[in-house]
Amino acid sequence: MKEADTLRLSFYQPDIPQNLGTTIRLSACFGVKMDIIEPCGFPLTAKSLKRATLDYGNLAQVNRADSIETYLSEAKNEGERVVLFTTKGATPLQNFKFLPKDRLLFGRESAGVPDEVHNACDARVVIPLVEGARSINVATAASIALFEALRQTGGLS
Repeated sequence: MKEADTLRLSFYQPDIPQNLGTTIRLSACFGVKMDIIEPCGFPLTAKSLKRATLDYGNLAQVNRADSIETYLSEAKNEGERVVLFTTKGATPLQNFKFLPKDRLLFGRESAGVPDEVHNACDARVVIPLVEGARSINVATAASIALFEALRQTGGLS
């Protein structure tokens, strides 16, 4: 597998350390950059993430954005689309066409993203679930989304 050039995983104000640790490990294993949009709902320390990241933390390329405004501005300046994964998404995952410079954005486990962030994104995608199911774990959603984005953009070869 080759390292992805520009595809990124991004997390808005994460609030569960174990999920963030799992996604740092995910980004490291697939060679994609990761963004953490502050503030976190917990102290973002090596100790709080160590259990979930194991020894993968050193392989990860993690950028911390001090606000959603900074994050969105950076994406725009780099010509990168921000693709929000949301239960309120307009496009089912299997119908969405990813681009190599997409940033895959995931909201807080407890509350998603506020409407102003939802509306500021370039695209909104939903992972279809069976009727009656509300949502899946954010780390699981990130895994599903990242794999599909890498598959579509040739990042798995």
